[in-house]
Amino acid sequence: MRLRVSLAALLALTGAAHADRVANPIAVFNGLDKITGVTTTFEIAVGDQKKFGGLIVKPDVCYTRPVTEQPKTTSFVEVDELETDSSRKRIFSGWMFAESPGLNAVQHPIYDVWLTGCRDPNAPPPVVETTPDTGTGTDQPDDQPDD
Repeated sequence: MRLRVSLAALLALTGAAHADRVANPIAVFNGLDKITGVTTTFEIAVGDQKKFGGLIVKPDVCYTRPVTEQPKTTSFVEVDELETDSSRKRIFSGWMFAESPGLNAVQHPIYDVWLTGCRDPNAPPPVVETTPDTGTGTDQPDDQPDD
């Protein structure tokens, strides 16, 4: 019984150790126009909408994980197709996953749209740790003139 309690406590602690998701104000998408073969990268503020070809793309949320966690970027997106009479027809409503773009991308006869990331322009840049150069001497300039 004591072992079960310890395992349960350990599982609870490791589950709590994972950081919460980070909400970002901007979703980043790629769109492909299959007629011209041109791929376009575009950003949309969460809650706003943007026209891509004959589609209207609207991200409702865009989540990432902290840089210390394994990447997982998700966005809940609504996509409407503009009809010839200027009305809209909903063709997609659901989650998109940047790490698996083929899983829930919008596949339209003319346009494809998929999530590539989320960003926060006000977030501080991630700290990248580097190893200092040990100065082995192989890259040092030679003070002696060449013969």
